[in-house]
Amino acid sequence: MGNKSILVIEDDVLNMKLLKKLLQLNNYSVMEAQNAEVGIQLASKHRPDLILMDIRLPGMSGIEATKQILNNNDLKNTPIISVSSSAMEEDREKAFTAGIKEYITKPIDKKNLLKTINKYLN
Repeated sequence: MGNKSILVIEDDVLNMKLLKKLLQLNNYSVMEAQNAEVGIQLASKHRPDLILMDIRLPGMSGIEATKQILNNNDLKNTPIISVSSSAMEEDREKAFTAGIKEYITKPIDKKNLLKTINKYLN
């Protein structure tokens, strides 16, 4: 694993804490954004190895943020995994259409999340 970096774009403070702790325990470097706009800026500046994206964010949605991130030539191959409380098929379809690679619903299954991340980073 090593020093791979993951950008977490999540507006819920408790979910952010959980994800950050889980990722750091598995030796990932973690960047945090609580909204899409900050997430896009951090992604452009730091080019993370992977992005965990909440779909329902204040202001710009995770779907729109995903489109903007993947529209950037430097980031177009960055895997983005959705971590969302929405299990609606319509949201899943929109996420995959936008370029999200995987769609994980909350509450988060830690083993499944790590397995999914490792699929893209190893």
